[in-house]
Amino acid sequence: MAKEKIQDAIYTRRYIYNFHYHLIWVTKYRHQTFSTKELVDEMKDILRMVAKDNEIVIEKMEVMPDHVHVLISFPPSKAPTSAIKALKGRSAFIFLKRHPEIRQSQYWGGHL
Repeated sequence: MAKEKIQDAIYTRRYIYNFHYHLIWVTKYRHQTFSTKELVDEMKDILRMVAKDNEIVIEKMEVMPDHVHVLISFPPSKAPTSAIKALKGRSAFIFLKRHPEIRQSQYWGGHL
């Protein structure tokens, strides 16, 4: 007797999963950091790169001037907190390293 496959589930050697997390985070003090199309596109590219490095699948993503929305999925072997930390922390580090003028003008503490 063959078992039916679960629709939209991801089958691996160890487990079957279908996790989806909708994350929303805002910039510090709600500064309009991503005010141009170039900055929005750069942040999207950074998020895709960080997600790829950490085995996270970004299903949907939107970068607004003062906040970011992502719908992500990742294997159950990864803790949700580590996935969130990787996306938020690493992307902010890379973005602010590329744009020291934003760090100086908007974020005196150096945090996005």
